[in-house]
Amino acid sequence: MKAILAAGGEASPRDPLYPFTRGNPKALLDLAGKPMVQWVIDALNASSAVESIVVVGLPPDTHLESRLPLRFLPDHHGMLENFQAGARAIYEEDRRDQVVLAVSSDIPLIRGEMVDWVAQNTQDIEADLYYHIIERHVMETRFPGSRRTYLRIEGREYCGCDLNAMRLKAVLEADSNWNAMVQSRKNPLRQARLIGWDILLLLLLGRLTIPEAERRFSRRMGLRARAISCPYAELGMDVDKPVQYELARRELSAR
Repeated sequence: MKAILAAGGEASPRDPLYPFTRGNPKALLDLAGKPMVQWVIDALNASSAVESIVVVGLPPDTHLESRLPLRFLPDHHGMLENFQAGARAIYEEDRRDQVVLAVSSDIPLIRGEMVDWVAQNTQDIEADLYYHIIERHVMETRFPGSRRTYLRIEGREYCGCDLNAMRLKAVLEADSNWNAMVQSRKNPLRQARLIGWDILLLLLLGRLTIPEAERRFSRRMGLRARAISCPYAELGMDVDKPVQYELARRELSAR
């Protein structure tokens, strides 16, 4: 599989991580002697499923190490726009629709076997979008006090992952609904409202199920979406706040 690695964006003075980045790209934030994005690239290199990586959001002279081919694309100033740019570059290479990995540069604790697990789901399940979710007890057992945002479904609480998979044509044909969903990725209630007020009501009443959410989301977005429960908390442990930065720094230093 090919991977699109979203590494765009710089922390503004209002960003919680600005004291650490000082306006430089967040992806290049130093963590235990390496840029944060390098830890993600290391995990992709350790995977048996990944064959190449498109890095979107960093200049081509950025010094990153990889045994896999790296291709750099400029920042398109938006999460969806960056993934679309990566998808377009991959599609233009061989004009073949395929499932690719969509990876954020701020999940430095992932490992190769976790990437393989996500890739395997694309073989076992037919879909256009594979979105992985983590139960609260899995996340908080692994990372107590990680301060994730959770959504209650079927009596359980879940947070989202930052390593997922998608079919090229689905993301290339994405419309304004996609962009609104991506912009609301940190606010599950707002995402539920975008899918429909009935979904929001079911959610607030505690009656929303995963199959129902999949059906409504797929119809709203015009694609086949699957939500997959993930056993790896590292896929949802993104570094957005100082407490998360310190957590990641300690663990990576110990490695």
